[in-house]
Amino acid sequence: MTFQIKLRRWLYISLSILSLCLAVTITPARASLQIPTTSTLNVSNNWLEQGRNLYHAGRFADAVTIWQTAAQQYHTQSDRLNEALSLSYLSLAQQELNQWEAAQQSIEQSLKLLQTSIPSADAILWAQALNTQANLQLHTGKAETALESWQQAQKYYEQAGDKMGSLGSQINQAQALQSLGFYRRSKQQLEVLTQKLLAMPDSEIKVSGLRSLGLALQMIGDSKSQQVLEQSLAIARQISAQPQLSSILIGLGQTAVDLQDPEAALDYFEQAQLLATNPSDRLQARLAQFKLFLNYDKLEFAAPLVPQLLQQLRELPPSHTSLYAATNFVATLNHQSNSDQILPLKDLAQLMAVTVKSAQQIQDTQAEAYALHQWGKLYRRTQQLSEAQELTQKSLDIARQLQANDIIAQSAWQVGQLYKQQGDRPKAITAYTEAVNALKALRGDLVAINPDVQFSFRTSVEPVYRELVDLLLENQPSQAELIQARELIEALQIAELDNFFREACLDRTQQIDRVDPTATVVYPIILPDRLTVILSKAGQPLRFYVTHKSQAEIEQTLDNFLVALNPVSDSKNRDQLSQQIYDWLIRSEEADRAFIDTKTLVFVLDGRLRNIPIAALFDGKQYLIEKYAVALSPGLQLMATRSLHQNHINAIVGGISQSRAGFSALPAVESEVKQISKAVSSSVLLNQKFTSQALAERMKSSSASIVHLATHGQFSSRLEDTFLLTWDGKVNVKELSELLKNRGSDPSKAIELLVLSACDTAAGDDRAVLGLAGLAVKSGARSTIATLWPVKDRAAAMLMTRFYDQLRQPKITKAEALRQAQISLIRQTDFHEPFFWSGFVLIGNWI
Repeated sequence: MTFQIKLRRWLYISLSILSLCLAVTITPARASLQIPTTSTLNVSNNWLEQGRNLYHAGRFADAVTIWQTAAQQYHTQSDRLNEALSLSYLSLAQQELNQWEAAQQSIEQSLKLLQTSIPSADAILWAQALNTQANLQLHTGKAETALESWQQAQKYYEQAGDKMGSLGSQINQAQALQSLGFYRRSKQQLEVLTQKLLAMPDSEIKVSGLRSLGLALQMIGDSKSQQVLEQSLAIARQISAQPQLSSILIGLGQTAVDLQDPEAALDYFEQAQLLATNPSDRLQARLAQFKLFLNYDKLEFAAPLVPQLLQQLRELPPSHTSLYAATNFVATLNHQSNSDQILPLKDLAQLMAVTVKSAQQIQDTQAEAYALHQWGKLYRRTQQLSEAQELTQKSLDIARQLQANDIIAQSAWQVGQLYKQQGDRPKAITAYTEAVNALKALRGDLVAINPDVQFSFRTSVEPVYRELVDLLLENQPSQAELIQARELIEALQIAELDNFFREACLDRTQQIDRVDPTATVVYPIILPDRLTVILSKAGQPLRFYVTHKSQAEIEQTLDNFLVALNPVSDSKNRDQLSQQIYDWLIRSEEADRAFIDTKTLVFVLDGRLRNIPIAALFDGKQYLIEKYAVALSPGLQLMATRSLHQNHINAIVGGISQSRAGFSALPAVESEVKQISKAVSSSVLLNQKFTSQALAERMKSSSASIVHLATHGQFSSRLEDTFLLTWDGKVNVKELSELLKNRGSDPSKAIELLVLSACDTAAGDDRAVLGLAGLAVKSGARSTIATLWPVKDRAAAMLMTRFYDQLRQPKITKAEALRQAQISLIRQTDFHEPFFWSGFVLIGNWI
C-alpha cells in the first residue's frame, strides 16, 4: 500500500459522534466506520458491531471474515439494507489488506443493492458507500472519479444533516484535488474548512475535525497545521475531551520535529504519554520520544525507555497497530550503527520473529512483509548474509503479491545490497532496478514521508539511485549502462523535486538533446570514490569520463571555490581551484574534441556541484562562458522546447526598491525596472503596486511571455524557508508557482522566461538550488534566470539591461543572450570579477 494512499485512508473519515476517537499512531488511524442510526438498522447488531470492533483493533482479516458472514446472513434474510452496509464495510477491510479486486466487487455489490433493492435507503448509508468507493478509486489512480464520488457523499451527508460527515468528505476532496495537481484549489478548500470548523460549537466532534484537518495540512507541508492542531488542543482541554489529548499532542510533537525544535517536541511527547487514556496511545508517545532521542544521539536518554517499550509491545494483543509499532521500534534501532549498546541484536531478532508469527496469525500480510524486511536487516548487520537474504526475499515476494511498492522498494534494495556484497553484479543490478521502479511508481506518494516504513528521502530514496548508478558505471560501462545511468540521474532529480515540494511535479517529456544539435549535455555524477561525467550529444553515442577522487575531496574543493569567489579573496587561489574543477569536468572532453560544433553546454548537475557557478570555471586563460553558452537543467525530459519570438517580447516587471519587512532597500531596482521597460514592452508593478494579488491579476489578464521580478527572495532546502518578497508579505514557493500558473492549462500561454534578479540561495545547500529549478518546473516557466547569491544591485541592473538588449536580437537563444551580457561585464565594466556576473544562472530551456 502506498504512502499517500495510507494517508488518504486515514483522511477518509466519517466524523460522527458514533465514531471511535481517531488516534494518531505510528500507523495512520483507520477510517472511522459510521453506523447509521435509523429505525431500519439495528445498530447493536452483533455482526456489524463485532466487525467494527475488530477493524478498529487493526484485525482486518478477522473483520473481513465477520462481515462476509454478515453479508451472507443478511442476504439469506432478504435484509438488503444491512447486506449493503456489510458489503461497504467489507470493502474497507479488504482495502486494508490490499485485496483490491475483492474490495471492488464488494463495493459494487453494495452500490447495486442501494440502487435497485433499496430505493428508499437512508442518505447516511449512501454517504458511507460512496466514501468507500471514492477511497478505492483514489488508490487505483482515478482521482477525478474519486473527487466526484466524495462530492456525492458530501451531498448525502448534508441531506442527512450530518455536518461533520460533510466536512470529512470535503477534507477528502481537498486530497483528491492535490492528486489532480490543483494545489491552489486544495489549499483554498482546506482554509475554508478550517473556518467552518472554528465556527461550530465546541464539541468532541469539532476537536476530531480540527485535529484531522491539522494533520492533513501537516502532511502537505502547510505551516497552518500547527495553528489548527493548537486550536484542537485548546478546545479539547476546555471541554475535557481526555481521550483526544494524547493524539493531538503527538501531532504537535511531530510538527515540532519537522521544525527542528527537539525540546518542544519532547515536551509534547511527554505530555502525550502522561495524558494517554489507552495503552496504544501511551506506546506511540513513548516510541516518539525514543526515536527523538536516537535522532539526536542521546543514547543515555533512549536506553532507559527500552524495557518499558518491550513490556508494552509484549502486552498489546496482535493488531495492525501493535505489529507496526514493534517493527517500527526495530526499524528505528536498525538506523543506528551503535544500537547494540541499547539492546542486543538477538533480542531484536526474537521480537521480529514473534511479530512475523503474530502477523501470520491475524493474516496481516503487509505487516508480515515489513517485519521480515527489518528482521533481514538485522541479520545483514551481523553479516549472516544467507539468513538475511532468505528473510528479505520472503518480504519481497509478499510485497510483490500485495503490489506494495513502498515495501518492494526497500526489500529489493536490500536484496541488491546483499548480492553486491557477494560480488554478483548482474543480480544486484536487477534487484536495484526493481527497487528504483517501485520508487518511480510511488512518485507523488513519496512526498508524504510515512513513519510506517521509515522512509526518508536522504536515507531511503536517494541512496538507491546512487548505488545503482555506481554499479552501472563500474569499469568500462556499455552504451546501455550509460543510458540507464543517465536516466537514473534524471529520475533522481525529479524525485528530489517531488520531495522538495512534497507533491509530484509535472513532467513534460521532450528530449531537448535531440532538438538542438548545437548543444552538448554534461552529466557530472559524484560517487563515493570518483567523479564521473557522461556526455550526450544529438545523434552520437554517449561518452564517459572518470576522475578518481574521493567524494570528500571533491566536495571540499567545491566548497573552497565558493568561498574564494568573494572579491576580497586571493584571486590566484580562486583561479587554481577553478582550474582544478575545470580539469575534472571539461579538460579531458576538450582534449577528446567532444565539444566540436557545440555552442551551448547544458549541465545536469549533481549534489554539491549545483552550488558553484559553472560559467566561472577557468581554463588558465579564459572563463568557460567566454567559450560556450551555459545552461542548467534539472533533467532534459522535464523541459518543453519553444523559443521566444524576439519581435513580440513583452514582460510583466515587478520589484521592490524600498526597505520592506526587515529586508534592506535595493535602490538600483528602480532603475533596473525602468531600463527593462524601455528595452521591452512591459507592464510594471513597483513597490506598493507589487502585491501578490496584483501579480496574480496581472498574470491572468496579460499574455506577457516574460515575468521579471526584482525583489528579495530566498531558496532553501526547507520549503517553509523558500519565498519571494512582495509589498504585502512573503509568498512561499508553492504559492508563487501556482500564482504564476494563473492562466489556465493553455500551453501557448506559458511563461517563456521567469527572471528572479535579487534572490539568495542557502550557501552550501545543494537542494536550495534545486528549489530554483523546481519553481521553473512547477510554475510552467520554460526557463528561469536566477542568482546563486545576492549580487550587488547595480551590477545586476547592468547585466539584466544588457541581457534584454541582446534578447531582442534576431535568432539569439536565451543562453547566448545571457552569455553576451556576462561577457560585457567581464570585458567592459568594473564588475569583471566572477562574483558579480557568474551567480546568474539560466535553468531550463536555453533556446
